[in-house]
Amino acid sequence: MTERLPSALRHADFRRFLAARLFANVGAQMVTVAVGYQVYQLTRQPLDLGLIGLSQFLPFVVLILPAGQAADRLDRRRIVAACYATLAACDIALAWFSVSGIRDPGPIFAVMALFGTARAFNMPTGQALLPNLVPRADFGRAVAINSSALQVATIAGPAIGGLVFLAGPGVVYGSVAVLMGLASLLTVLLAGGGRSERTREPVTAREIFSGIAFVRRHPVVLGSISLDLFAVLFGGATALLPVYARDILQVGPTGLGILRAAPAVGGAVCAAVLSARPLTRHVGRTMFGGVAVSGIGTLVFGASTSFLVSLVVLAVMGAADMVSVYVRHLLVQLETPDEIRGRVSAVNAVFIGASNELGEFESGVTAAWFGTVPAVLVGGAATIVVAGACTWLFPSLRRLDRFPGHPAAKVAAASVPPAPVGSRPRLADEPGSGDPPG
Repeated sequence: MTERLPSALRHADFRRFLAARLFANVGAQMVTVAVGYQVYQLTRQPLDLGLIGLSQFLPFVVLILPAGQAADRLDRRRIVAACYATLAACDIALAWFSVSGIRDPGPIFAVMALFGTARAFNMPTGQALLPNLVPRADFGRAVAINSSALQVATIAGPAIGGLVFLAGPGVVYGSVAVLMGLASLLTVLLAGGGRSERTREPVTAREIFSGIAFVRRHPVVLGSISLDLFAVLFGGATALLPVYARDILQVGPTGLGILRAAPAVGGAVCAAVLSARPLTRHVGRTMFGGVAVSGIGTLVFGASTSFLVSLVVLAVMGAADMVSVYVRHLLVQLETPDEIRGRVSAVNAVFIGASNELGEFESGVTAAWFGTVPAVLVGGAATIVVAGACTWLFPSLRRLDRFPGHPAAKVAAASVPPAPVGSRPRLADEPGSGDPPG
């Protein structure tokens, strides 16, 4: 039976991992819709939507590097399972607040801080866990399938959340607690991804920060995650979707769920295409092009007053963002040795977390200062400027044609003469760049 499945899905561990991620991400998207709409109903302040992101980011950025260290020393399955269980507890607390008729958003922000703590450990550990579940030959397709599943979750989650919200936010949070519990159970059942036998040296500051040193030595990896950081930081229009749904497009919580799902529709289509026909050429230019398209889409969305136009533009933005996510994820994971993959994934997660949560905060602050529409327009313009600036700052990424490990990339790298000592760091596609930091 499994012989008919795509090669990556023939591995039972990957199927369990995928199902757990699907449950968890459907739940996370439902919570995003419910919390955003509930807080905006309570305060009618766009700044409070930004504070939702900031409350998650602060514990995230403090804990993310120790979390990467833990991912390289402890059982990755248990860490991820514990994170899902913690998120279930957060959902139970949010359900209790809703049932008790909360009027002050402060306790909600406190629970979202615990949510950010769980994400700090879950993100690098989950990223480091995936390569342990499939052979290297199937990893590219596993990434694309995993991305497709996450996009399906991002489509279904907001739509389900918006509909269930009509019965009350407490119902949303209670349902998500069940999904998180199932995700935790599936992760415990994984056979691969247990404790590494290669990391028994004492914990030192140098070891904790070795992920940062590795990224700094690899301009292609640094460029890809930096590009994603600033593009999402300035283009975070999704944080203001509750304002658009209620005041500009006037479509209510159900419309908000549909708007939230629209980028995932475009991302899912793009991920399905990448799963069937993985990207093999013009890697760098394709990533820059995706970010530029996201910036242009943000400009169009910001100026739109049509629900249909907004949906189409958000879907295009989701497809463009998927290209960036796909390239970045493969570059980081294929270029990093397994013994430090958790720490490097933690650095990657810092950039992702900063772009998501700080992007939400930046959107809330600029909307409070200038108004919602001008804030989105400024963000779109800044995204385009970032794409142009990064093509100049990271020429090695712009010129990158194939992913590391591709036979053609190895031949091209072997033809590059050794760099003089002290001239510059080795590029990610040069021989020896995959060695762990000394």
